Amino acid sequence: MSKKIIFLDIDGTLTEPGRNVPPASALEAVKNARKAGNLVFLCSGRNYGMLSPLLAYGFDGAVASAGGYIACGEQVIYDCPMTEEQKEKVMKTLEENGVYRTAECVEGAYADEGLEDFLRESFGKNGSSELIRWREMIKKSFHIRPMEEYAGQPVYKFVVMSPSMDNLNRSKRVLESEFQFCIQDDSRGIVNCEIINRKFNKGMGVKRVCEYYQIPISDAVGFGDSMNDKEMLETVGLSICMENGNEAVKKIADEVCPPVTEDGLWKAFQKHNLM
Repeated sequence: MSKKIIFLDIDGTLTEPGRNVPPASALEAVKNARKAGNLVFLCSGRNYGMLSPLLAYGFDGAVASAGGYIACGEQVIYDCPMTEEQKEKVMKTLEENGVYRTAECVEGAYADEGLEDFLRESFGKNGSSELIRWREMIKKSFHIRPMEEYAGQPVYKFVVMSPSMDNLNRSKRVLESEFQFCIQDDSRGIVNCEIINRKFNKGMGVKRVCEYYQIPISDAVGFGDSMNDKEMLETVGLSICMENGNEAVKKIADEVCPPVTEDGLWKAFQKHNLM
């Protein structure tokens, strides 16, 4: 068999939303896949600081910030922060339209004052996996600091929470020529969205890693559950969505596997002879 390269989303795929400890079955699958000669990468919307604790479990690298920062082992092969002009434009536009901002840098993220309260109130109305993820990440301080501590570091993307689609659409009209608005959830009027530079996405990240290792895209396998996994799942040779995933993402994927809490990754790795 040819060597495979496996790309794993984190929240809702490798771990429960907002957690940093994968189930034992998932870790065993990753370990055995690497032992069999395959490469296993994290491929996440999280910035490098947020996902770095997971690298200690044994991975070959990471596609971080939805493709804006890529590390293959110790080698950074792609590093594409926003320009200062882009960053200021996004910050100002979102603030003017009443959208809560989280600016994501390499080492961590900086969230607007009031976001935690907004999430706490919203969680009572809406228990989506993305809201759970952000509530847990802020509560446990996954390298998320108050915006007042932001000191001008390069920003790779923004995660935003909007009280309505109208607020977000006003921002989108100003920014969409340069940025993709990846809406994760808009139920009950609460909009969770990632604002991602059009220069990259997870699919482009997969291609860059495959080119680095000279592995055909047809030998790439991707696992995901949410809308920011769309391009990754459309790019890889074999795409698998978790059963707990977004319904639109399930339609894109080649197949659906059980949730990670039900040993979904281990079962899928075994089914496709990845370990």
